[in-house]
Amino acid sequence: MLLLDVGNSRCKWALVQGGIWTHQGAAGNTEWIALQHAFSALPPPGRILVSNVAGEAMAQRLRASCAEWKCPLEFVTATAERCGVRNGYQQPERLGSDRWVALIAAWQRVRGACLVVNCGTATTVDALSAQGEFLGGLILPGVSLMQHSLATNTAQLIAEQGMLRDFPRNTADAIHSGMLRATLGAVRHQFGLLQSRHREVRCLLGGGAAEVVREHLQLPLERLDNLVLRGLQIIGETKA
Repeated sequence: MLLLDVGNSRCKWALVQGGIWTHQGAAGNTEWIALQHAFSALPPPGRILVSNVAGEAMAQRLRASCAEWKCPLEFVTATAERCGVRNGYQQPERLGSDRWVALIAAWQRVRGACLVVNCGTATTVDALSAQGEFLGGLILPGVSLMQHSLATNTAQLIAEQGMLRDFPRNTADAIHSGMLRATLGAVRHQFGLLQSRHREVRCLLGGGAAEVVREHLQLPLERLDNLVLRGLQIIGETKA
């Protein structure tokens, strides 16, 4: 079984055989030669499960990359309920497949109240109840996207590497501290809201910028990457 997590910037993949990840890798969304080269070395999968949030053009490129294999691509979308998780979105099908599948993986891991935080191109902060209900969540620009936006849209703010300061006194530190405080504040606020409903709450943290956030978050958390791939595996191994 081949699992594909296609985000806004990268495609991550894993080949599962007998419940074990035997191969895995990642490539940028424009690095099709590298992706096809990686796939050419794999044994033909029996199934291909995909979470794709990069649009229909990307879906077509994926189909072309996997065309030599006989099995069709199965694009996972959010539903009202799956694998023990109930979707509380007002329109369940509008929830991004990456967030939905990550929630399924988080529930399998925690089986309790949980805040699922992914620090990628966008930062998502999603809440699961102790009963496995998706209560809702936040989407905000990721830390790199915030910095890029400031550098692109302001004439005098230069994107330099800064440090977290209580009271920044140079522009680089001011930008870095602002980005990080915004992210930390959003996560802590949602954690507090969830904690007001459930005594015990855990936080699962993943994504490319997770370590930048983790250092300063000071919450009971677990670093757990590849939640989308883990969720796809759970879906693929669960009987409908």
